Amino acid sequence: MAAGAPRVFVSHLSGIAVFDPNGDQVGRVRDVVVMLRVGGRPPRVLGLVVEVVSRRRIFLPMTRVTGVESGQVITTGVLNMRRFEQRATETLVLGELLDRRVRLAGPEGRGTAAADRPGSGGDPQDGEEVTVLDVSMVQLPARRDWEIDKVFVRRGKGGALRRKGQTLTVDWSAVTGFRLTEDAQGAENLVATFEQLRPADLANVLHHLSPKRRGEVAAALDDDRLADVLEELPDDDQVEILSKLKEERAADVLEAMDPDDAADLLAELPADDQERLLTLMQPQEAAGVRRLLSYEERTAGGLMTTEPIVLRPDATVADALARIRNPDLSPALAAQVYVCRPPDETPTGRYLGLVHFQRLLRDPPFTLLGSIVDTDLQPLPPDTALPSVTSFLATYNMISAPVVDESGSLLGAVTVDDVLDHLLPEDWRETDLHGAVGAHSEPPDDEPDDRPYEGPEDRLDEDGAGAGDGR
Repeated sequence: MAAGAPRVFVSHLSGIAVFDPNGDQVGRVRDVVVMLRVGGRPPRVLGLVVEVVSRRRIFLPMTRVTGVESGQVITTGVLNMRRFEQRATETLVLGELLDRRVRLAGPEGRGTAAADRPGSGGDPQDGEEVTVLDVSMVQLPARRDWEIDKVFVRRGKGGALRRKGQTLTVDWSAVTGFRLTEDAQGAENLVATFEQLRPADLANVLHHLSPKRRGEVAAALDDDRLADVLEELPDDDQVEILSKLKEERAADVLEAMDPDDAADLLAELPADDQERLLTLMQPQEAAGVRRLLSYEERTAGGLMTTEPIVLRPDATVADALARIRNPDLSPALAAQVYVCRPPDETPTGRYLGLVHFQRLLRDPPFTLLGSIVDTDLQPLPPDTALPSVTSFLATYNMISAPVVDESGSLLGAVTVDDVLDHLLPEDWRETDLHGAVGAHSEPPDDEPDDRPYEGPEDRLDEDGAGAGDGR
């Protein structure tokens, strides 16, 4: 960005694409790394946290950014693929500064910021507590260095029953308190910044936050969104987040999760905690989870979900398609419907067979399911071992399979995504997707990166230039 160009608000950088000079996308921005400095000096922007195609997070120094404009970041094309690890002297703007409660400094520190305030409402009071909504950064003249210059804040304390206060933009020097530890930092603005992320991508964001910040963000998510994100997190993160929730809310989140994922999470907890949460859940929801917990983990019964699409033989193709259209269903569960005698909830009446989604598309809407049901595939007993489940899905090119007990009742369905979860290494969610980086090779993690090691000795020259950026 050329000198004198408009400032860039950091929240607008979240998720935007990063391109090399040839126009090839190399990743997306996930955060901005800054170094807080003493004496009220604006923080120096060290670089960007970029998530490349393999979901690896790398550090992109600002000295290698040639443009930030039109919703994209342009780099020199030279990327160090070493995994980003935050240092003690570094601060993540989106992850740590948004939603902080800080205080306004005196008029001498506020500078010309009063002119940036929209509307009227009186001058802010010295020492008044405000909430950080966003910060902006600018490029220093004739250099590639960037620094934080403005803070966008909201006056007053937020809350569900409180009217939101006036917003204003002030100089960085007009606020104090960024270095203080905040025990109950909010997360509304951080959550809003990542609102469009898929659950798996938001889970990746949470995984890289500090445990404190992770708990605050989880508390700000609604139950359904948090349930979707928990299903994508490593076991340790799931247990950590659940343990920080109030028990009543933890039970609500477990109810919003797929039963098999809820059972897997509860299986990681001590028996007393497990039973206490099950007791707080709705009886019908808890019953399905208890049933799953009674099976061995690496069997069809332990892998299955208890909520497949179940219809009676006198239901029509139109009825089945209406059920499949439910946006809350995963693609694997929506691939077929299971035809059973009543009752329709698992464990059902006698299992009759299944109807594939493709068959539903070929027949008229008024066709009865009982007349097109596929009875050739034998269902799986609940004690079927994982290798046999895998072989069944591979042999018949299926993405889900029915699980039926000795009495002929449908207990649930095993989907291919749950099978893969148990076939992959335990830490697969924290491991890069191999071979997905394209032309940008990934050197070993012990390769040095390009960030300067800076400390109290860092000083500015009289012309504002750094004493040495170490790059």
